[in-house]
Amino acid sequence: MASSKTVPMTDELYSYILGHSTPPDTVQEGLIARTRESLGSTAVMQIPPEQGTFLTLLTKLVAPRFAVEVGTFTGYSALAIARGLPDGGRLLCCDVSEEWTRTAREAWLAAGVADRIELRIAPAIETLGGLVSSPHIDLAFVDADKGGYIGYWEALVPRMRPGGLILADNVLYGGDVVDPGRDSPAEAIHRFNEHVRADPRVEVVVLPIADGLTFARVRD
Repeated sequence: MASSKTVPMTDELYSYILGHSTPPDTVQEGLIARTRESLGSTAVMQIPPEQGTFLTLLTKLVAPRFAVEVGTFTGYSALAIARGLPDGGRLLCCDVSEEWTRTAREAWLAAGVADRIELRIAPAIETLGGLVSSPHIDLAFVDADKGGYIGYWEALVPRMRPGGLILADNVLYGGDVVDPGRDSPAEAIHRFNEHVRADPRVEVVVLPIADGLTFARVRD
């Protein structure tokens, strides 16, 4: 049963939310437009503007020395995180597509944040496995292949500093996690959600931002 505080989302209410949040700047607007023009329906993989603003504000609050992104696509979320980094802060991006991340690199350069970002083109699980095993990551954002989420989680958690934050996107998967089809991406997300819920190493809440955002803090 939904809480009486839960407000159903309508087009009008969503427009109101966007109208009362810090809007995308010209670089972000250009990246949104280019992604839609070049990739069509695949552009749905890009995070929405309000989630980008949330990532920037959260990054500013956390002030991470080292952040990791798993799944970069055309670079909007990485741009949002990079803009919130403190002086000397670094972001490592993991992706497998040279084509999509070429667009990302151009946007990062236009936004003046390219020097804060390292992009590695390789399977993310290999990139994460190659990082030092001691806790050194302050913030992580996961938005990649849904079947890989548990593997990414297990690679990240031991490398997170105490108090570090892990964010995982698409954890509601259009609402299909409530009754996922067998062997579907929604079922993979459901397994991930159950895995995180049972993990004593973190405190966690699922937020109804966009397609669902897991917000997990690694315990001290």
